Amino acid sequence: MQKGEPLRRPGAVMFPAEVRAAQQRLGSRATLAQREEDGGLKQTITEDLAAFLGARDSVYLATASAEGQPYVQHRGGPPGFLRVLDAHRLGFADFAGNRHYITLGHLQQNDRVCLFAMDYANQTRVKVWGRAQVIEEDAALIGSLVMPGTRARIERALVITVEAWDINCHQHIARRYDETVLEAVIGKLQAKIDALESEVARLKAPSG
Repeated sequence: MQKGEPLRRPGAVMFPAEVRAAQQRLGSRATLAQREEDGGLKQTITEDLAAFLGARDSVYLATASAEGQPYVQHRGGPPGFLRVLDAHRLGFADFAGNRHYITLGHLQQNDRVCLFAMDYANQTRVKVWGRAQVIEEDAALIGSLVMPGTRARIERALVITVEAWDINCHQHIARRYDETVLEAVIGKLQAKIDALESEVARLKAPSG
């Protein structure tokens, strides 16, 4: 997306002509059209979206080549690695990796991307459509995206202008929990077990 170019309508991004045709054939077009008219398709980064993305330590980034060859890349870091820059832009630092540069190559010819962010514990998924820009010369911006304590070598920043986003239904999302969450729960259970074992040992001990 060129600077100053207007954002496309969320409905046009999420539901291009061929998708609308499929919706029409399968009976969901009227409902989704009404949702578009009612403002149910979102473009501005709300506080709720910012909070959701800020809590993620992992997202998936989809790109495609100029010929349409798709690719999905995992991006991760401490919670907060994906930053909200303003009401329409997200950014994150790009670290040195396997040097395949498939995403970067795609973005040279096709800047359209889709982010897929999962919260397995709460069975929630968010999709973000946008246009990505690779930034290598803006030291201030790149520095602002670095998380405290980061040791990996940062090569560039990726900034995504959000054109549409949506929350999927929770159907078929299996619950999974982060290791830190499980450690806290297990720690409480272990403390309870230790207390009970101590009580049992006390009761079994010979009196007087």
